[in-house]
Amino acid sequence: MSNPQARSSFSRICPRFLTAISSIYGPLPPKSPSTWTPPPLPSGHRGRYLWTDAFAVLDFLTLSKETSSPVYITLAARLISTVHDVLGRTRDGFARLPNATDDQPLLGGLRIGKLDEHGSDGDGQYFHYLAIWMFALNRMALASGDISYNSQAISLAKAVHPRFMKDPSAKRPRLYWKMSMDLSEPLVFSEGNLDPIDGYVVFSILQAVAGQNGILANEIASYKRILDTKWPNYSSSDPLDLGMTLWTAHWFLGKEEWADSLCKRALASTSMSRSYPPYLKPLQGWEYLISNLFLLDELVNEFHFFSRPPRRRLAFREFGTCLGIRSILQSQPTSFNSEEQGNGLETLASDIVTTWETEKVVPDVLSHENKQKDGLEDITAVMYAAALWPGALQRSYFNDASSSTVATAAT
Repeated sequence: MSNPQARSSFSRICPRFLTAISSIYGPLPPKSPSTWTPPPLPSGHRGRYLWTDAFAVLDFLTLSKETSSPVYITLAARLISTVHDVLGRTRDGFARLPNATDDQPLLGGLRIGKLDEHGSDGDGQYFHYLAIWMFALNRMALASGDISYNSQAISLAKAVHPRFMKDPSAKRPRLYWKMSMDLSEPLVFSEGNLDPIDGYVVFSILQAVAGQNGILANEIASYKRILDTKWPNYSSSDPLDLGMTLWTAHWFLGKEEWADSLCKRALASTSMSRSYPPYLKPLQGWEYLISNLFLLDELVNEFHFFSRPPRRRLAFREFGTCLGIRSILQSQPTSFNSEEQGNGLETLASDIVTTWETEKVVPDVLSHENKQKDGLEDITAVMYAAALWPGALQRSYFNDASSSTVATAAT
């Protein structure tokens, strides 16, 4: 079947895409890209927040390819340099994080960028934020042709892995969810739902692009041991978590059992007896494991999650759902999609986007018409752009070797 998203052109959504990114990062393209300084993010310490800026880099790379403009590669490079110079330093900005140098700015990891220094929502380092930054650097390497960005991502991977991973040689290692800013101690001892999957997928991509099968082999093996015990019991009731699950899994879809199973389970039913919207009907031959899973079909059909009043929802988390859906549709494994299901899933993603556009939350997140300003405008803008057109986040977008060899490189 043809990709439902491919039937629409980027030119149709480009004005909304640009409006969203411009509302946070200033008019695009700027008059002087080579001297452009990323505006400070309201939600980030010293103006930077790692997750938001990672998605902005990826959005810039999408713009570069879709508009054939190298300007956006320049903007991505300047944003990357700024993030390394701010979040790669102590909060006062006076020193690099421990073990980092000006030549190797990522050897101490990168701070989250939380506004508060301490407390339950204080600053530190999140593994899943670091993983999406590694991925952004990897995509920058492919988009710009400068492989040093992938080398930077690998240096970051090697620096943070032993700090977040407990008992890496154990049969079932564990990951800490949050570490202190200097990586000296865990702040949250529990394991993130997706962190092991993020590690396995992103580290595999970095290794594939490097063309050196052993460069992250030990780290990848550790994540795989966690993944093998974790995925059979995976569950989530969070739209962002589900969407990012679909996104990470789409890199190995049709290549490894865990990816096929997670995608099937995230989109299919755990019971044959319910009445489903056409786009969520189970496909013949799918497994129905674990009757209490909270998955996408339940969010839509049982809990009516996307029918709740917008004031009770968070736009950026639902844009993660759209990103995951559209990543899966782009992959198009023949055993996965049917015309009916593909069109229906695209309709669901489109309906989510339309809801938040109708509420005037996007594309101009700073508009006076946006009555739901909640301090999340910057992350909402970059996630909205990625939901409109995942681009650089999608497998095969840059026709790179990692798309076809990532599974081989991970073994």
